[in-house]
Amino acid sequence: MKNYKFTIRGNIYDVDILSFEDNIAEIEVNGTNYTVEVHKEVKTTKTPKLVRASVPEPTRSESKIKKNISTSATPVKAPLPGSILQIFVKEGDEVKIGDKLLIMEAMKMENNVLAEKSGKVTSLKVKTGDTVLQNDVLLEIQ
Repeated sequence: MKNYKFTIRGNIYDVDILSFEDNIAEIEVNGTNYTVEVHKEVKTTKTPKLVRASVPEPTRSESKIKKNISTSATPVKAPLPGSILQIFVKEGDEVKIGDKLLIMEAMKMENNVLAEKSGKVTSLKVKTGDTVLQNDVLLEIQ
């Protein structure tokens, strides 16, 4: 919205241009709205006018929240970059929440990586001596 001040025959007018489309302008003069037609050639803008398509209302079945029971394995990721010092589990082992899975050295400290989920170790992605980055998958529990 652009704002202008006009002086016509000694009277001051505050003019706000509300919208300008083709050669029709919606303006507000001292609080009163007017629609005016411009007789001068109007330059077209290079910016396209975007119009959103209407979205249909979701059906009752689409609006329900679906609960997905995941059967995929949960990854155990490296909390920090470091190297693997010792591994306490192997593929096929059953683990409980809080069990020590491995020890990794990060920032000159030994860090225990514990199980966040009970289940079976489905795959081991690292071996002793491997260097890992933060968020690398170390193993998977299902």
